[in-house]
Amino acid sequence: MAKQYRITLLPGDGIGPEIMSVAVSVLKEIGQQLNLQFTFQEAPIGGAAIDLTGDPLPSESLETCRNSDAVLLAAIGGFKWDTLPSHQRPERGLLGLRAGLGLFANLRPAKILPQLVDASSLKRDIVEGVDIMVVRELTGGVYFGQPKGIFTTETGEKRGVNTMAYTESEIERIGRVAFEAARKRQGRLCSVDKANVLEVSQLWRDRITQLSQEYPDVELSHMYVDNAAMQLVRYPKQFDTIVTGNLFGDILSDAAAMLTGSIGMLPSASLGASGPGVFEPVHGSAPDIAGQDKANPIAQVLSAAMMLRYGLNEPEASDRIEQAVLKVLDQGYRTGDIMSPGMTLVGCQAMGEALLKAL
Repeated sequence: MAKQYRITLLPGDGIGPEIMSVAVSVLKEIGQQLNLQFTFQEAPIGGAAIDLTGDPLPSESLETCRNSDAVLLAAIGGFKWDTLPSHQRPERGLLGLRAGLGLFANLRPAKILPQLVDASSLKRDIVEGVDIMVVRELTGGVYFGQPKGIFTTETGEKRGVNTMAYTESEIERIGRVAFEAARKRQGRLCSVDKANVLEVSQLWRDRITQLSQEYPDVELSHMYVDNAAMQLVRYPKQFDTIVTGNLFGDILSDAAAMLTGSIGMLPSASLGASGPGVFEPVHGSAPDIAGQDKANPIAQVLSAAMMLRYGLNEPEASDRIEQAVLKVLDQGYRTGDIMSPGMTLVGCQAMGEALLKAL
C-alpha cells in the first residue's frame, strides 16, 4: 500500500509558479518509483495573496498549511508591492507563516557541488570542499521583538524602533537543533553573536555554553558576527555548523549561499517542535525574469528533496533526487545563472525535463 502525504504548495510570486511546476513533476515521478502518493493542495501567499484577498497570508492559506504533512514554498515578493505599507507587504506573509506554524529553526546548507566550483566568485582553493550548515533562529530576535514601530517623539521627530530579545528557552531550543545537526556532520559548532556589545548576545553565549555540556562530542566555538562575516569570505572551510539568531542568520546564510556560485542552487528547511515544516529555496522571486523560462529550478527541486528527508522521513526519495541533480550537472546542463564555457544553456522547463530523464 502506498504511503500517503498531503503537501501544501505555495507557488507565490515571480518565478515561483515556474519552478514549483518542475518540483511537482519531480515529486510525482519519485512517488511512482517508490510507491509514495502525494496529494497536492495549492494556496496563495505573498503578493499573489494580496492581489486576491488584500492579505499576504490569508487565514485559509495558514489553515491549509497546518492540515498538511509538509509545505513546499517557492518565492514571494516583487516590485509591484514594494510601495505598500510594511504590514501589508508580501514578506509579512512569510513571517506570519513561520509564526503561525511555530517554525523556530531554519536549516540552510551551503555546499559546493564539484561541478560548480568555478561558478563561485571566490578562488577555487578557497571554496573547494566547502560544506556549511547554517542553523538560524527564526521566530524571535529583532524581527519579532516588542516594542517595534515608527513613533513620533515629543519634539515631533519620527523615531524607528525594533527590539532584539531572546529568552533562555528560545536560545536553548535552537541550540539543541544546532548541536544535533552538528552531531550528524563533522561535530563542530560555531555560535555567532555580538556578545561584546549586546546584552541579548551575552545571554545567548552563556546559554549555548551551558548547553554544550550536554554535547561533549561536539566541539563548540564562539565568534562575533562581524568576524564571522569576514571569515566566511576569507576561509569558509573552517566552518561546519553555525548557529545564530534571526538577524545575524539572515545575513550570514545569504553570504554563505553565494560561496556556492549561485543562490539559485540552494534549498532550506524551516522546522518546528511538531507539525509541518516549510521547505523553500533561499533565492527571491526574481520578477525581472518571471515568465521568460530563464529561472533555475534546482533550488526548488532540492527543497523538495529536503522536504522528503527532514519533513517526511523518506531519505531514499531524497537521495534519488539529489543524485539526479548531480547527474544533470555532470551532463553539462546549465541555466543562465550557473552557465560557464562549454556547457549547454537550458531554460527552466528544459532543466526540469533533464531532471526527470535523469530520475
